[in-house]
Amino acid sequence: MAEDFEPRKNVAPTNIIGKLSFLIRLFLDFQVLTVYKSIREFSRNFSGNLLDIGCGGSPYKPLFSEENTKYFGLDSIDAADFKYHNKDITFYDGKTIPFDAEFFDGFICTEVMEHVFDYNNFAGEIYRILKKGGVGIVTIPWSARFHYAPYDYFRFTPSSLKYIFSNFSNISITPRGTDITVIVAKIVLIYARNIVNKNYLRTLLLLPLLICFAPFVFLLVLLGHISVLTNSGSSDDPLGYTIVLTK
Repeated sequence: MAEDFEPRKNVAPTNIIGKLSFLIRLFLDFQVLTVYKSIREFSRNFSGNLLDIGCGGSPYKPLFSEENTKYFGLDSIDAADFKYHNKDITFYDGKTIPFDAEFFDGFICTEVMEHVFDYNNFAGEIYRILKKGGVGIVTIPWSARFHYAPYDYFRFTPSSLKYIFSNFSNISITPRGTDITVIVAKIVLIYARNIVNKNYLRTLLLLPLLICFAPFVFLLVLLGHISVLTNSGSSDDPLGYTIVLTK
């Protein structure tokens, strides 16, 4: 099933143009922005062996100090179906993470669990490879379109997450964004998919309307950033959740 709108892949910026493009994305894409903020906070005091589970293009690797962190990227053998071609990774067969027990001091897993069908086994494998006292961070979407079809299976509530990760000694679940952020993100998505559209004639016909609405969309984006900074709105319907785990 082909997606009507496919955003650009989230990869680590490697040059000036890439960094500028990433900054623009952080301004417009609230899912990526809120995930980035969560991982940046987690990375500040981290040291040791780190596993990036479902790393894709390793967009968050630069946040971790090369002096204090030994980075390992892990992704599915189906990664090519997600149009990621990261050669510097270890492949995961969907059943067993191919590392020894208690090998890692920490892990990150960003926007991956909704694509894992056997999530209980997945959580058990994460627990197995993490050292006692090790820490990790998982981000998942809540308000998100059907994406990477057909490999998008679930949306998780805080109640289900507590059950899935019940083996861990400590679990902290924080909403990312509010219903205001969600509304802004949906409007930005509608606007973007009419600009970047496979039907060029449709985009051309809509261009005058898109230009007229551009200032309105810009103001909405500013409102979205205010909602993220001030946590304005209801957190019962967020963009997603950030889960911090300690073994």
